[in-house]
Amino acid sequence: MKKPAPTSTPPVDGDTALFKKLGPGLITGAADDDPSGIATYSQAGAQFGLNTLWTLLLTFPLMVGIQVISAQIGRVSGHGLATNLRTHYSRPFLYTIVSLLLIANIANIGADIAAMGEALKLLIGGPPHGYAVAFGVISILLQVFIPYTRYVRVLKWLTLVLLAYVGLLFAVQIPWSQVLLRTLWPQLSFKPEYVTMVVAIFGTTISPYLFFWQASQEVEEIKDHPGAQSLIEAPEQAKVNFKRIRGDTLVGMAFSNIIAFFIMLTTALTLHNHGVTDIQTSAQAASALRPIAGEFAFWLFAGGIIGTGMLAIPVLAGSSAYALAGAFQWSNSLAAKPREAKAFYAVIAVSTLIGIAICFAPIDPMKALVWSAVVNCVIAVPIMFLMMRMASRKDIMGNFTIGRGLTLLGWSCAVAMALAVIAMFWGMLLN
Repeated sequence: MKKPAPTSTPPVDGDTALFKKLGPGLITGAADDDPSGIATYSQAGAQFGLNTLWTLLLTFPLMVGIQVISAQIGRVSGHGLATNLRTHYSRPFLYTIVSLLLIANIANIGADIAAMGEALKLLIGGPPHGYAVAFGVISILLQVFIPYTRYVRVLKWLTLVLLAYVGLLFAVQIPWSQVLLRTLWPQLSFKPEYVTMVVAIFGTTISPYLFFWQASQEVEEIKDHPGAQSLIEAPEQAKVNFKRIRGDTLVGMAFSNIIAFFIMLTTALTLHNHGVTDIQTSAQAASALRPIAGEFAFWLFAGGIIGTGMLAIPVLAGSSAYALAGAFQWSNSLAAKPREAKAFYAVIAVSTLIGIAICFAPIDPMKALVWSAVVNCVIAVPIMFLMMRMASRKDIMGNFTIGRGLTLLGWSCAVAMALAVIAMFWGMLLN
């Protein structure tokens, strides 16, 4: 009897089968709703009410397309994005992109850790900086000392924290007909502040660190499952893995966008409708909700900030480590012991420690976050253009170059981000 082709995902049965099959796509999508993302969505809802909900209908298919492409590059080639860039493109370009990614990720880590510390202070009192240090150190220890197979399970269960923002719907009265109308037929504006907010939403939802993380997680999946190989080496594994990647990414990005929609909707119906239109941090949004939507909404919102931060920090630090390790050909895997991948784990630890230090430095975390968003927007464009080229090259993808549907979605995402960058700089010039 002919043995079935090995796959990177073991067979699963029962009610938990779907959850077990989900992995890189789910974690990537959920990590996109980090505390800094929550702040962006809260500001959008508070400042413009229901008139930015439409952006999430647009970002959803674009996110699915570009994340599936990044995952397929990793699964087919057996290498992360940085390694592929090093092999096939200019080294100076690679080093520039990786350096900017590292700077943006560290700024984002700092803003997220600060938000988590402030959120816990809101809930129980105490020193926010002390909490920030604790969250950062715990994150480092989890990544360095917990084996990859267990750590991935921890991250997957942490994604359920985002359901707290679904619970917010029970705290407010929702005029669904008006929500549907404004989502499908918004009152658009070409004022610089509205354009800047739309760009911020795009930059928050479609970020380069997500590309690097998901591609590298597909490589980790190959290493983690006996018999699994890159699809270049084992094309018979393509069907089951492409199906898994599409389903996993679709669920992950849908989860991300639905939660973002609920955050934006809740703050629009509470803060905006009560004249609270200037929200700078996620913790400030939670605090502002308290007198308007009550204790239940406040606790859900603030608790969600902590949970999403614990999910996002490893993805931010990990994507930096994968990018640097790929650029300089270091050993890299969360499945490796620390002594086997010293430089890789050092990047994770140092990135997080610098993020903690930002909380104590005389640097406005929100300004750091704004500049990280600017950097993310700018570097996302060339990365996506090169990803599209990589996904179409037979010397990288073999017989698994992307089809017309993914090509259309991927290029649409790249062009949309390019337009967002142009709009961002246009808004800066006007201001």
